[in-house]
Parts: sequence; C-alpha cells; structure tokens
Amino acid sequence: MSTNISPLTEIKGFIGACLVDSDTGLVMVSKDTGRLDMDLAGAVNADVVKAKLTAIKTLNLKEEIEDILITLGGQFHLIRPLAKNPTIFIYVALDRKTANLGMARIQVKKVESDIVF
Repeated sequence: MSTNISPLTEIKGFIGACLVDSDTGLVMVSKDTGRLDMDLAGAVNADVVKAKLTAIKTLNLKEEIEDILITLGGQFHLIRPLAKNPTIFIYVALDRKTANLGMARIQVKKVESDIVF
C-alpha cells in the first residue's frame, strides 16, 4: 500500500491536501501549511463527493467523477476520486492567486496514479 501525497506540496499555491475515505469522512493522510484544518476539510468534502455520486445516480448518468472543482474568491479546491477505488479521493486546496489550475490537475492526476491500495 502506498499513500504518498507528498508531491502535492510542490504544487504552486499549495495550502493543503489529504487522502479521504468518502464512506466515513476519515482522512487517511494529510499535508498542509497550517492555513486549513485538513481533517475537517476532508470530512466535509466527503459529503460533497457523496452528493455528486447521488446526483449522478439519480440522473441515471453513465459517468464517473474525474474531478470536482470548487472555486472560491481566494482559493481553488480540487477533489479527485481515485480511478482504482472511487470511494477514496484526493482533496487539494490551493491559493487562487498563485496556483495554475491546469498544472495542478496534471500533478494531482500523477499523484493519483502512484497511490496503491
């Protein structure tokens, strides 16, 4: 098992990141700069993932979540369920002023590919 999310700290504008079990809201591993409570952020974003999965099912969409982007005034929040295990997701918070969203998505996808359960 490999749950190394350390490379996420290299994303420009990094505030915090964690790996979360969406069934329980349990944060499995986290890295942060102290600007955001990652245990709380992971737990409440588990509800975001559950709500989106419910919407997909209710609408009878034959789709899976690639990622969820939440744009705030000063931050980007990126949620990416693991392709190999969609009940687990990566959550990353970034400073909007300095982050490059396209590059961040590429970096998160790379880290996802290295996570093994």
